[in-house]
Amino acid sequence: MTSLATTTGALSPTDRSTPRRSSERARSDRAALYDVLDAALVCHLAVVVDGVPVAFPTVFAVDVEGPDESGTLYVHGSVASRSLRAAPEAEVSVTVTVLDGLVLARSGFHHSMNYRSAVVIGRPRVLTDEAERSRALDLLVDHVAPGRAAGLRRPTRKELVATTVLALPLYEASVKVRDGGVDDEPEDVRAGGVWAGVVPVRMTGSDPVTAADVVDVPVPEHVLRRAAELR
Repeated sequence: MTSLATTTGALSPTDRSTPRRSSERARSDRAALYDVLDAALVCHLAVVVDGVPVAFPTVFAVDVEGPDESGTLYVHGSVASRSLRAAPEAEVSVTVTVLDGLVLARSGFHHSMNYRSAVVIGRPRVLTDEAERSRALDLLVDHVAPGRAAGLRRPTRKELVATTVLALPLYEASVKVRDGGVDDEPEDVRAGGVWAGVVPVRMTGSDPVTAADVVDVPVPEHVLRRAAELR
């Protein structure tokens, strides 16, 4: 899969997508946005349902050359999902976070985490075009395991009827990144006696486990490659 980070440009400087708290951690280039979207497997789609804000985790995919302004982010789910039914009626947000480390300071106040996070805001649309819908579903599979969609049977009509796919423009987005070490008070450093530092964190995979009902089918190269990437 081609890295999204090869695409450059500036993030939209809209008022509601401009970070204010810890603004020094904000990133203004799209390469930072694509880096977060590349690294994460799950996003949280936030939408108001019956007056209550709801955020639920879901798989996502990105097409930087999609038909929406600045590219397209896709999410999908059951047609019975109240959140997905409500989403096209209002503005929504999609949040993605990658945890990179635990920052353990000399005081509880200065404990933190190293992370990369992105928020995309906008009004989604329901995919009705068959060609775009088919491509979006393939992208959702390939975001999890690049190269897998090409070897699968195509979705049945029943499966397609049961699935809703939403598209959200990547135009209005923000990115924040925290990296580096501990930021302790000078007096705490001088006092000594307490360990401080960073515990790096990363998602790891292991050897693929073949399903019990698979007969005479070796583990595909794309699965082995994906497992190796996650080690």
